[in-house]
Amino acid sequence: MPHDPLADISTAAMQERGAARGAPRTVPALTVVSHPVPRRVGDRRLLDALVAGRPVALSRNAPDFAPPGSSLGLPLADPFVSRKPLELSSLPDGGVRLTVPEDGTHVVAAGTPLQGTRDFGPSEWRDGVALELSGRVVLLLHAVELDGEGAADTLGMVGQSAGLRRLRKHIEQVADLDVSVLIRGETGTGKELVAQAIHRLGPRKAGRFVSVNLGAIPKELAAAELFGSQKGAYSGATRDREGFFRAAHGGTLFLDELGEAPPEVQVMLLRVLETGELYPVGASHPVTVDVRLIAATDAHLEEQIRDGRFKAPLLHRLAGYDLRVPALRERREDVGRLFFHFAREELAALGEAARLDWEDPHAEPWLPAPLASRLVRAAWPGNIRQLRNLTRQLVIGSRGQARLQADSQLDELLGVPEVAVQSPGTGATLPAGVPEMAAGSAMAPVRGTGATLPAGAPEADGAAMPRRKPSQVTEAELLAALRASAWDLKATADALGIPRPSVYDLIERSPNLRTAGDLGADEITRCFEACGGDLDAMVRTLEVSKRALGRRLKELGLVAKGT
Repeated sequence: MPHDPLADISTAAMQERGAARGAPRTVPALTVVSHPVPRRVGDRRLLDALVAGRPVALSRNAPDFAPPGSSLGLPLADPFVSRKPLELSSLPDGGVRLTVPEDGTHVVAAGTPLQGTRDFGPSEWRDGVALELSGRVVLLLHAVELDGEGAADTLGMVGQSAGLRRLRKHIEQVADLDVSVLIRGETGTGKELVAQAIHRLGPRKAGRFVSVNLGAIPKELAAAELFGSQKGAYSGATRDREGFFRAAHGGTLFLDELGEAPPEVQVMLLRVLETGELYPVGASHPVTVDVRLIAATDAHLEEQIRDGRFKAPLLHRLAGYDLRVPALRERREDVGRLFFHFAREELAALGEAARLDWEDPHAEPWLPAPLASRLVRAAWPGNIRQLRNLTRQLVIGSRGQARLQADSQLDELLGVPEVAVQSPGTGATLPAGVPEMAAGSAMAPVRGTGATLPAGAPEADGAAMPRRKPSQVTEAELLAALRASAWDLKATADALGIPRPSVYDLIERSPNLRTAGDLGADEITRCFEACGGDLDAMVRTLEVSKRALGRRLKELGLVAKGT
């Protein structure tokens, strides 16, 4: 059975017993996934107090968040996050409870708005829970293994998750040894990056690093490409071919997609590993080579051995040291840092790198909160390669825009999120993409709430639509009608052809929309000052009912223009 990190946080005594058995010390943590100040992404707060059974208060002003390994940090300091704290506390079964006070920060957890208390069970907490605060800051509640914290050399790999830190440790242990290495991991996890790190740290770093994808070489040419060939050895061999092994002499040869190697190539690879000699195709005399071999695969080689498709002696020779690269879904706390790392590269290529140098906490987040939440909740079947492609798509598609805008290919690129959303009040489990936008919709950010609107949604034009059931109204239509009617709920109801009370119900059920009652006093006051007391401007900024917002202003003793 896999180790359950939540079992370590229920009591201090349990944590101490785990340490006595030599298990890694595990504590809860909050990691910043998105923030109006981009450099804060990746900052983290270890929640040691939960281990001892003490609650943790989370607000605009406390606690401090710092880069992993650093003792100097800062509070979230987002002006739209309330000073009235949320509270995190541990549960006897190893779960974590989040308490959201009234008139405090608006919180969305895993796509579902929260009010009162919400308990996150052990498995849910272990997988990571995305918390959107005021539609601006996204935090990930997750587990952190403290063993190996604070390593200085990242080996060119972005992230501080436990799986990545273990991988770095294994690389350092094997790099200076002249043994072959087998790297296992799903497609897109960055296996070649691991091979390059081993080469750079090893005694052959002055030699060449030659990378070969066996899956991209025609099987009939694989032997000649790897081991070389003599002129006339086969049809089309009009000259001698050196081959990748001899090209990597004195250095490192990286063979990716090892499971695609043809049987005859497997025999030749085994001979090279055993004797250090190879026979170029068509040659009668062996050639000695001095190469360190690193291979990688996403295939289950043991299963291929049972099926007779891979030779067991070759696996034993290649696996002088066996490494596993974790999948991206196993390191969700790294997703935010990876996304911004790739985004900086893409923005630099477009000449827009300054977009991520903002230091104004009042600014709209460049990465909208709902999108950031989807990133950490996604299944990522294509792993880091998929994340990089999606980042490029979003950055290029948002050229010249103040913030990222998701396009019609988002759902196709992102895939169906892996984590299911618990339907509040019913206990029913919905797919994680529900009630988010339907696949294939072009999406644009909604100021203040972080909601999204399909670009092709019909605009309400003031004419009443035929009466229909509220269940037939999509979130996109609701949002379009609210915007077109300046958040006048009666006009919205007439435009949609539904009763006015149904508009309240649809807003209440939407994970991306808020009512004036959801707004904290600090957020309203800040918006009042920023808009110069203009009620219409506040409605456009906060995207709530004008009448209800006017009532909230009166409760706070604020007199707005237009009331």
